[in-house]
Amino acid sequence: MKRTRATPVIALTMLGLVVGFLVEITSAATGAAMVLPPATLPVALVGIAIAVVALAWPIRQATRGKVRRHVNPFLAMRVAVLAKASALSGALMLGFGLGIVLYALTRSVMPAATSVWSALGMALGAAILLTLCLVSEHFCTLPPDDEDDEQGGIRA
Repeated sequence: MKRTRATPVIALTMLGLVVGFLVEITSAATGAAMVLPPATLPVALVGIAIAVVALAWPIRQATRGKVRRHVNPFLAMRVAVLAKASALSGALMLGFGLGIVLYALTRSVMPAATSVWSALGMALGAAILLTLCLVSEHFCTLPPDDEDDEQGGIRA
């Protein structure tokens, strides 16, 4: 598995922004109320981020700590995949929240402040999820071996 690069994160954020903005335009065109995230969503996103970091921390301690221990490679891979999936989901939700904020701020009549704050809270929670999951994914990678560095990275 390759580590997450910036391109898919930026692409998913932009996709979420466009979808969030278009969902709000569609709901306004049909006369429906604005689509707003629940107030508990930022708390849930931060809770997921903390859980992923808690799963990745023992792997980091085992591979980079003062005393190196054996790591179950299947567990490390599962945590790395969970961190990557959560980071990409966080990027999508960050864009969606920013799309709602962009829609609310571009209207001639401002909606209620609670709608803007709930969308900003969603975007902030998603940004925290994205950041902590990228860090957790980094925790699950192995550091380079000292022997590989001395021999130029190639083993005979």
